[in-house]
Amino acid sequence: MTPRAPAPIALTCGEPAGVGPDIAVTVWQTLGDAMPFFFMGDPAHLSGPVASIEHPSEAASAARHGLPVLPTDMGPPRVPGTPNPAHAPHVVRMIAEAVDLVRCGDASAICTLPIHKKALIDGANFAYPGHTEYLAALAGVDRVVMMLACDALRVVPATIHIPIADVPRALTAEGLGITIRITHAALIRDFGIPAPRIAIAGLNPHAGEGGAIGTEEIDWITALVDQLRAEGLDLRGPASADTMFHADARARYDAAIAMYHDQALIPIKTIDFAGGVNVTLGLPFVRTSPDHGTAFDIAGTGTADPTSTLAALRMAARMAAARAAAQ
Repeated sequence: MTPRAPAPIALTCGEPAGVGPDIAVTVWQTLGDAMPFFFMGDPAHLSGPVASIEHPSEAASAARHGLPVLPTDMGPPRVPGTPNPAHAPHVVRMIAEAVDLVRCGDASAICTLPIHKKALIDGANFAYPGHTEYLAALAGVDRVVMMLACDALRVVPATIHIPIADVPRALTAEGLGITIRITHAALIRDFGIPAPRIAIAGLNPHAGEGGAIGTEEIDWITALVDQLRAEGLDLRGPASADTMFHADARARYDAAIAMYHDQALIPIKTIDFAGGVNVTLGLPFVRTSPDHGTAFDIAGTGTADPTSTLAALRMAARMAAARAAAQ
């Protein structure tokens, strides 16, 4: 029996006034029909060859002629750099429809182009902090985890967009334990790593240096790591974060858990600024996103770098294949 070709990836439009529509066309110009995906949005917002489709299954053949688009009429024209509240309900709907497509098997994964939260609040009363929380709500999942990934590093921040002064209070043994477990499960299911090795960063410089520079490590982080290690997880640390991200150290683990936003994002943006991918772990489907925003200042100029979106699509394809192989 001939193996069934994988379903294409759904690429949602994001904020029409941002660089998403520009990047979608550039990505198709780079990939052609080499990796099936389709854009969900308004064809009128795109500049370049477009091949409208009625169903995702048409994406592979349509890609020979133009960017495959599952079209929707969003009403007013796109004005690069200037969000229009009238577009917001359609942007939100595209995300929900992508989830429906991936859950029924018509898409293999979702790759989301950047949204603009204020525009969604103004135009659609969007009630979620961002893409990730909305996707979790659509999936009926209580807790998801953000991973930043490139070929050289996978890193998960245990806390994200909060002031650094709030990090010690936000970190709890329960929350960090959930983050580590979700990461461990995702490395097996989504990345095909049967026995993941995970490095845990300390919160404080030098992982507290025995309590001389902070006590969280000796108060509870080490005990949590020991508990999870006793359950069978291959964990290393808590380790001094300043020694965790050079090449030799990265070769000894499959993912790192950082304690706060910059502890995670500085190393990955230093290693691969353009090619980093935002991955949501813990969803019942694969979701990736380029690791950049709407970039209103360059929208419509043709200068937006597609590297991160290309990496996000390729990673989504690999993750979807890993999930399929594990079933």
